[in-house]
Amino acid sequence: MTAKTDVLIAILKHTNSGPAAKEVVAREANVPVQVANNVLRGLREIGLIECENGIIEVSSNQRVKLAIHAINHGTDIERVCKVLEWIEFENFAATAFETNNFAVKRRFRFKASGRRWEIDVLAYSEPLVVCVDCKRWRRGWGNSAIKKIVELQTQRTEVLAKNLQSLQRKIGLDGWKRATLFPVILSLFPGPAKFYNNVPVVPILQLQNFLNEFQGHITELTHLQATLGPKLSDYLNSSQ
Repeated sequence: MTAKTDVLIAILKHTNSGPAAKEVVAREANVPVQVANNVLRGLREIGLIECENGIIEVSSNQRVKLAIHAINHGTDIERVCKVLEWIEFENFAATAFETNNFAVKRRFRFKASGRRWEIDVLAYSEPLVVCVDCKRWRRGWGNSAIKKIVELQTQRTEVLAKNLQSLQRKIGLDGWKRATLFPVILSLFPGPAKFYNNVPVVPILQLQNFLNEFQGHITELTHLQATLGPKLSDYLNSSQ
């Protein structure tokens, strides 16, 4: 393990609840302060941290980028995941969708088919609904793991599509007449495949590229249609 990756992990560990002093980071990484300074200077130059007067500040989005930077420089994925708050991963994804004019619901829960379901990030912009499952690959994961993950997310999306009319007000789809739903897997780091059964498996730092190209490829991706609008019971209730 290099001094740089040790410093990266130390930054992630000590900035999860606010700023951290560079001396604390150097001590955690077990490197001289001068070595830590050199690493911090490089990270600041590429926009991954802010550092003034010996105090390191890192936004939630920067922490996700730092985590991936650490992995790209040889840090074990599981070691990184231990110091990255899972909610930060979801928030990074939600922010990307919001920046691209999608409304977002995080950890959307609903009841259907006799059980409870949850979708990590539900992003919608009429008539598109993107159902995102956030995953972080573990060592040894292969095609069989991707198959299971994709099948489960496709099932969640199918159930949501079948019940979308009764849930449209809860989600905020008032006025929509129809919707097209897409299962998507979002990973912290690239997995062994980019697609499975036409369901995209998107590394988080490629999410913006995916969104840039999304509209042009929607017919090629696995998708489900749902018809919306008022239910018959809504008409009956309004006439009473």
